[in-house]
Amino acid sequence: PAPVAVVPDPRRRLGGRGAWLHPDPACLALALRRRALPRALRTGAPVDASAVEAHLAVGP
Repeated sequence: PAPVAVVPDPRRRLGGRGAWLHPDPACLALALRRRALPRALRTGAPVDASAVEAHLAVGP
């Protein structure tokens, strides 16, 4: 299956199923390593979290 794109929603306005994540790159790395995002989003497909990584790199 094609990867599911995970996008940041800091204003919490987008519809659909979401997953909470601390604004810390280490937290994202742990979630990816534990495969927590596919479980939280209830998808069997792999996730592409590059947009979230870029958002966390910029900072608040």
